[in-house]
Amino acid sequence: MTQGEAPPRAPRSRPTMREVAALAGVAIKTVSRVFNGVPTVDPAIVTRVREAADQLGYRPNLTASSLRRGDGRTATIGMLVEDAANPFSAALTRTVENVARGRGVLVLVGSLDEDPARERELAQALVDRRVDGLVIVPAGRDQSYLISEQRSGTRMVFVDREAGLLDADAVVSDNRRGAVTAVDHLLRSGHRRIAYLGDNASIPTAAQRCDGYRHALEVAHIPYDDAIVRHVGSSERAAIAATEQLLALPDPPTALFTSQNLVTIGVLRALRALGLQDTVAQVGFDDFPLADILNPGISVIAQDVEQMGTTAAEMLFRRLDGDDSPSATATVPTRLIERGSGEIAPGGPRHD
Repeated sequence: MTQGEAPPRAPRSRPTMREVAALAGVAIKTVSRVFNGVPTVDPAIVTRVREAADQLGYRPNLTASSLRRGDGRTATIGMLVEDAANPFSAALTRTVENVARGRGVLVLVGSLDEDPARERELAQALVDRRVDGLVIVPAGRDQSYLISEQRSGTRMVFVDREAGLLDADAVVSDNRRGAVTAVDHLLRSGHRRIAYLGDNASIPTAAQRCDGYRHALEVAHIPYDDAIVRHVGSSERAAIAATEQLLALPDPPTALFTSQNLVTIGVLRALRALGLQDTVAQVGFDDFPLADILNPGISVIAQDVEQMGTTAAEMLFRRLDGDDSPSATATVPTRLIERGSGEIAPGGPRHD
């Protein structure tokens, strides 16, 4: 500290319930009843207490009050997604948050980056903070580490992928049927050389979409060719490189089924860099922002993310309200959105 400089101010302690009670001229117990929402408190007293709290800048300690309540609830739930920055994860989180907000519940969110160890670490951190429930898009295939927490009363719902080695509610998209629809659409446009680019095959949703791809080809009596199948993770850069490799083959694909939104974006960048966006057909799995205003627009198999998030949140709150029926899995249908890229015929745009 230089000469003449004022010493740093010590942090001001938080206002207490006792100070609010003194300013409002009521008992501490009355202040507690006001902030716990007890309906029998006189409205005039409620107003006086809240005005005193606002004047002092007092905020109730929700963690402490939850410990004093008989049900031990904290009015918080935890949510773990693949990547909060991913459009799918962001839309899912917002929908769950909207439902929770209507219940006066706060959502704590973490990103897993497809890392099972991080999933376990963050799930345990949320449980340690006494969240009332969990909504999880699992990264790993084994959620048995949550069995003891489930038995202790922590409610949980899994989204996009079912839990492994754990009996729990889940909400999933019809991934296999959606992939079949995508490939069938390209087949109807006349394509017979259809490549697959998707996330890591170890991820259940990716495996289901690849299985749908193979099934559609089998029904159409088109042999599966491993040379035009790429599992590139959720990396745009890897998707770009894979697309360049596929289109440099002696017998390149005329159409691409891209089974994850970031993969779709990477493939789209590669096609545009090569000047082939009007020549090579593309159908992606998962919608994404601006897909409808590109030229051509990107045809996609759209998941009903809003329905998935709403269903998951409602499932969780039913459990928190006492529903002890057997666990269930809700499957949400997908739909094809035709925008142009999936309707390109082999050799270029179709002129009807």
